[in-house]
Amino acid sequence: MTMRIQMDAGGVGEIKADTVVIPITRRGETPKTLPQGLSALDRRMGGRLSDAIESGDFKAGAGDRLPIYGPKGGDIVRVVFLGLGDGEGIDDARLREFGGRVGREANREGRGRVALVVPPGAGLAPEKAVPLIAEGALLGAYTFDRYKSGARKNKRAPVKRLRIVTVRKVKGLAGLRAETKRAVQIAECQLEARDLSNEPPNSIYPESLAREARKMARQVGLKCSVMNVTEMEKRGMGAILAVGQGSERPPRMVVLEHGATAARKRKGTLALIGKGITFDSGGLSLKSAGGMLEMKHDMSGAAAVFGAMKAIALLDLPIHVVGLLAAAENMPSHMAYRPSDIIESASGQTIEIVNTDAEGRLVMADALDHAVKTFKPDAMIDIATLTGAAMMAFGPHATAGLGNDDGVLTELQAAGDAVGETVWPMPLLDAHTKAMRSKVADWKNSGGPSGGVSTAGAFLQGFVGDTPWVHLDIAGSGMSNIGTPLHIGGGTGVGVRMLTEWVRARSE
Repeated sequence: MTMRIQMDAGGVGEIKADTVVIPITRRGETPKTLPQGLSALDRRMGGRLSDAIESGDFKAGAGDRLPIYGPKGGDIVRVVFLGLGDGEGIDDARLREFGGRVGREANREGRGRVALVVPPGAGLAPEKAVPLIAEGALLGAYTFDRYKSGARKNKRAPVKRLRIVTVRKVKGLAGLRAETKRAVQIAECQLEARDLSNEPPNSIYPESLAREARKMARQVGLKCSVMNVTEMEKRGMGAILAVGQGSERPPRMVVLEHGATAARKRKGTLALIGKGITFDSGGLSLKSAGGMLEMKHDMSGAAAVFGAMKAIALLDLPIHVVGLLAAAENMPSHMAYRPSDIIESASGQTIEIVNTDAEGRLVMADALDHAVKTFKPDAMIDIATLTGAAMMAFGPHATAGLGNDDGVLTELQAAGDAVGETVWPMPLLDAHTKAMRSKVADWKNSGGPSGGVSTAGAFLQGFVGDTPWVHLDIAGSGMSNIGTPLHIGGGTGVGVRMLTEWVRARSE
């Protein structure tokens, strides 16, 4: 269950909570005095808060933590100081990461009532800080342990509610609550994307992903249609069908649609395309055991589009948006597609199969072509865990971005910067396109070991026509086992907040 966020202003002295978290900033070496507005809370704690600050032992560096336990029999079990570092120049990233630590703190002891007090001070203006901290708290508190049982399951139930209280009254409290609710809704959609990515492949496969999409669409009012094998055959989608033919789990093409009204279409049509390889064994070009281990995350692009479309619907953004999930399972069998096969895509272009482990670009080719022909979007973004080259270049720290429209790429970079997700531009040259040309077909599905991010992008460009388009390669950023304040490991849900922000900006 996702932790709920409640936002209030004033009344800190009467706050009721088992655990109270307080951010502490510093100027110089250590904080000298307790933040303003906390004297009543300090009295309830028997003066322990001011004693802790005045001792000089708590340095308030970013990441520092000091738990202070209350008097026996008191109604506050503990207060936790969390350091924010220097009070000057606190940016969005620091506030989000601080929120992530608050979320972890809320889950640390599993106590039912947790409150965060936001004192006045540099960098902590509630209008800016509260939505970012709330967003970070949800992302940081996320866990995925639903398959653990008995003694192995976390005995501390996750905190169901976090109350954020500002020391001072806030002008425009209703507006701040609305902005915080918006941030929370989008973060919750990112958590759903994480769940989808983290689910094992015997739970999430093309058919079950389509069912989840239908269920979500009903909840938020999206239109949803799902193409089965027969329907894809009628549309000539030979690329995605080839990828899926080795598996007993047949492929699916899911189409989600928001704002299909004349008024909203006048603002334009945007398309989001997500790669949904629910498990990638590599096919007959079989991966190693280690290389296969994390391949349940190969549908993280589809998960990002799933989460973004839900967020777009919840926010009711005034623009027409379509989301496509190209779902297939890439497995070896006597029915699997082979190296040297030549397949025909929905666009009519033929593709020589050089490597069956370069399957993601094939399912995306048919999805991109369908989006262009059916919806004629004004701009189109695809997001995919596409290449090991992106993973090697950026690790989990950035997403590769390239396309045929510098303006759209700049918009995505701005959207990424706004939400803390870095998009790094990559070149798309004629040489990359030439590397993907086949001697026996229109294209080949692999251009060799060098320039992998750009050659994969050049292949996809062949299926978008003149539509303004950007490709996001999240092979590194979509999954990570490097823990951060906002992510414990596994699927990251990257792209949900960025795509939502991009659509929001385009809708204005």
